[in-house]
Amino acid sequence: MFLVLSKPHSVDIAGEVIIAVLADTGELISCDSVANQTELVGLIQSKDLSDFRLVWDDTNRWYPKLLAEGIWIPRCVDLRLSDQILRHSEFTRDHYFALRGEDPWLKFDESEPSEGLFELEPSDSELDSAAEFAFQSKVIENSERSQQIKLLLAAESAGALVAAEMKFCGLPLRPDLHEQMLVQALGPRPRFGERPKTLAKLLSTIQTLLNVNDLNPDSPAELIKGLKANGLNVSSTRSWELKRLDHPVVAPLLEYKKLSRLMSANGWHWLDANVADGRFRPDYVVGGVVTGRWASRGGGGAMQLPKKVRGSVVADSGWQLVVADAAQLEPRILAALSGDSAMAKAGKSRDMYEGLVATGVVESRDRAKVAMLAAMYGATTGDSAKLMPLLARAFPKAISLVESAARTGERGGVVTTRLGRTSPAPDAERIFPEDGFSESTDSGARSPRTGSFARSWGRFTRNFVVQGTAAEFSLCWMALLRQKLHELAFDSRLENGPHLVFFMHDELVIHSPISVAPKVGELAVLAAIEAGKLLFPCTSVEFPLDVSIVDRYSDAS
Repeated sequence: MFLVLSKPHSVDIAGEVIIAVLADTGELISCDSVANQTELVGLIQSKDLSDFRLVWDDTNRWYPKLLAEGIWIPRCVDLRLSDQILRHSEFTRDHYFALRGEDPWLKFDESEPSEGLFELEPSDSELDSAAEFAFQSKVIENSERSQQIKLLLAAESAGALVAAEMKFCGLPLRPDLHEQMLVQALGPRPRFGERPKTLAKLLSTIQTLLNVNDLNPDSPAELIKGLKANGLNVSSTRSWELKRLDHPVVAPLLEYKKLSRLMSANGWHWLDANVADGRFRPDYVVGGVVTGRWASRGGGGAMQLPKKVRGSVVADSGWQLVVADAAQLEPRILAALSGDSAMAKAGKSRDMYEGLVATGVVESRDRAKVAMLAAMYGATTGDSAKLMPLLARAFPKAISLVESAARTGERGGVVTTRLGRTSPAPDAERIFPEDGFSESTDSGARSPRTGSFARSWGRFTRNFVVQGTAAEFSLCWMALLRQKLHELAFDSRLENGPHLVFFMHDELVIHSPISVAPKVGELAVLAAIEAGKLLFPCTSVEFPLDVSIVDRYSDAS
């Protein structure tokens, strides 16, 4: 059963909302209308939501205000996110464009939550969600891979619920501890436009050592010029390149760069703009990266929180942080995707890189990590190039999968994840420039030469299938864990029981009452196991977690 929240173009009453109840077939069987937020909340509260999946145009438009009313939504269909997947997926794209007339989403702009649940006037971009849901259901029904695409859409929509809940609840962060850390690292808070004391002192040292009084190390062009004037031939200001230089300026310059990054990413401005009421509220963009990984909106930097900053993240009194990290997720995803039994066996070790060493493929954990990164990202120089043939002999199915994905990208093709998210098509003119063909094939047909852009795009598609499927695993993991945590809810309000508060790459943070924190850790592990079985029902690959129960985020292992 479905509840469809819709604001059709034809409404005459400002803020009218149609709640349509549909059977699993998509057939409309009843309809109620409400004129304001109070009536909507009352109507939803009168339903047993465990029987329904809410359908709406955009989770960000509806869910934050429902959360504020103490309403937790078990499941939803986010039509905007679903449309983005269906439009591009190889599993549905042909049906999508065959069935679609005028595309209403071309005029739809993702909206920020407004002060009230409803806008005063319906905008031109609003959709008839019931009609859109019927259209999308038809596209899915016509797909030969409907079960896979259904799972992806359900996971993506669940991700939207999780992201809204994380922003609503917020990650507990002590501003006083953060301020203390900044003062220790940078000196007292500077006046607007000035550098902190520590950065100013380092700048003076750098200028003296390079004999350039007006050098600005924040400008790569100026810094390169100053270094070259001192006989230091560099092509960039990247730290790895600076570390190779033999000059007394290197140490203070690297320290300046490190502290400058702290200042810009998590300094006083970040603290003022992003932390309020003892909470950092990450503003995620679900599916913000083409692979399906999340991005963050604005300058909050939700996808990175350095170790130094994590010391300010402290659980509330009577609560703890449960930190769950999926160990070496992408290599394990590659093993499961490819069905490579040898790599799956290596992954039986909790540390997969140590497992690779145990197989005799490489002699150290560091080289195992370099080798796996080379396989997934297509590195072709240095140690990476030397290690690739070793991996290809040891794990032929896994390496064949990523090599095939790379060749597909180089030819201008697209690749698809386990559940159906498809890579964007490249610029054909750059893959196949007018003079980029050779006549020297045996058949006499013209064949494309592989230029630098084609090779670069091949590296993108090589990693797309792995990273995108890893993103699908994370979505399923969060969705399953979210449901399990709700079973431990103390009352109707999400924030009063254990709840997800932060997600970064392959790591989840749950804020939990101390009394149930060990149980929450167990549920995180169980959800990861179930997510692996959902994506790969027949695989022997395991997806272990490193789980820490701590008072302070920085104490997690």
